[in-house]
Amino acid sequence: MRTRAEWLAEGPFALVLSGGFFGFFSHAGLLAALEERGLRPARVVGVSAGAVAGAALACGLSAEAVAERLGRLRREEFWDPGLPLGGLLRGRRLEETLDSVLAPTGVRRIEEAPLPLQVVVHDLRARRARGLDRGPLARAVRASCAVPLLFRPVRWRRTLLVDGGVSDRSGLGCLDPGERALYHHLLPTRTLASSLARLPGAARPRCLVLAIPGQPACGLFRLETGAEALRRAHRAAAAWLDGALAPGEGRGERQGAGARASGPTCC
Repeated sequence: MRTRAEWLAEGPFALVLSGGFFGFFSHAGLLAALEERGLRPARVVGVSAGAVAGAALACGLSAEAVAERLGRLRREEFWDPGLPLGGLLRGRRLEETLDSVLAPTGVRRIEEAPLPLQVVVHDLRARRARGLDRGPLARAVRASCAVPLLFRPVRWRRTLLVDGGVSDRSGLGCLDPGERALYHHLLPTRTLASSLARLPGAARPRCLVLAIPGQPACGLFRLETGAEALRRAHRAAAAWLDGALAPGEGRGERQGAGARASGPTCC
C-alpha cells in the first residue's frame, strides 16, 4: 500500500495550516518532516499561527531555520501593551518581529513569495473571512494573528482585519474544488477522541488531514513548552507520513459523511 508521503509526491498539493493559539511550533514540526522527505507544496494557505509558519515556508526559510528562530522567541518580541482601544496589545512589535524574521529572504509582499501564499484574515467591515494573496506580508500575517481583545485590529485599505480564525479556523475555503491538499489541524490541548472523526476536511475529496493530539499547551506565558511541541509534532508527523494510507483516505471517504469546511471568499 502507498504511504501518505508517496501519495503527496504523486502530484502538486496545497499545504493548509490551521489557526490555533501559538500552534506555529507544531506546524514547524510538520514542515521539518515534509522537508526531510523532499515534499514541497505547490502553494500554502495559513490561518493565524498557520500564517506565521506558512509565510516562513513560502518565503523560502528552511525548516531548520524556522525551528531555530522559534526556539529563540521571547515574549518581549510581541509584548507592547497600550491603552485598551480594541485590544491589550498594539501589535506593532509583533509586525516588527515578523518583518525581521522574514527579512533574510528579501520578501516584503505576499505576491513576492517564491511559493504562492494566501493569508486568511477576518474582515470586520465585510464580516467574513478573506484569503489575502497580495499586500505587505508582515502586516497581513499580523492581521491574521490579531486575536480579538488581545491584539488591536489591523487597518487594511478601507477596512479593519482581525484573526482569520474568527470566521474560518481551517482555511480550507481557499482550496479550489478537487485540489489535492494536506491539511494540518491544530487541536485544542484537551480533545475528545470522538471529535477526531469530525475534523474539518475529513470528508473533502483528495485531502489528507493530520491532527496530533496531546500536544503541550503554549501561550504568552508558556513559550518554554514550544520546543517540546515542535519535537513531538516532528516525530508524529514523520510517522504519519510514512504510514500507509487508510481505506478511502485521500478520496474523502475515510470519515464518511460528516465534516464540511465553511471557508472564506478568497481575494
